[in-house]
Amino acid sequence: MASTWHGARRGSANWPVSEEVSAGGLVVDAIDGVAQAAVIARRNRNGRLEWCLPKGHLESGETPAQAAVREIREETGIQGQVLRHLGTIDYWFAGEQTRVHKVVHHYLLSAVEGTLTAQNDPDAEAVAAEWVPLDQLRGRLAYPNERRLVQVASTLLESP
Repeated sequence: MASTWHGARRGSANWPVSEEVSAGGLVVDAIDGVAQAAVIARRNRNGRLEWCLPKGHLESGETPAQAAVREIREETGIQGQVLRHLGTIDYWFAGEQTRVHKVVHHYLLSAVEGTLTAQNDPDAEAVAAEWVPLDQLRGRLAYPNERRLVQVASTLLESP
């Protein structure tokens, strides 16, 4: 996916660059015969609630796939099993005194076990978690790049 710049600030072009790598994705399960995905709600910098796919930073020694499984479990309570890589989102934004280049690896996972909850998120970033039918998910997600990944996942799940 193309790299995009968000949140430019006056003078930020001269700021040092910080690199960040995260991973997460779309964990799906069939609930009452309907394909559903676990999503979380977070507060953005302005305090507005935004629904998004669970994700977070890699910890020391983790692969992106391992981080995706861990972050999804922490933010949703659902243990997932990676089925495949969905895509990578690459974007820029202005931090406090740095330009941040962020790369987020997204995976498609099947739900293995667990109870959906945002209560155990160690960073307390996720304020809510919900199962959303896959066919309604694109209308719920705040970010266009994540909506495109849902389309990719839907196509893959419909394929024989």
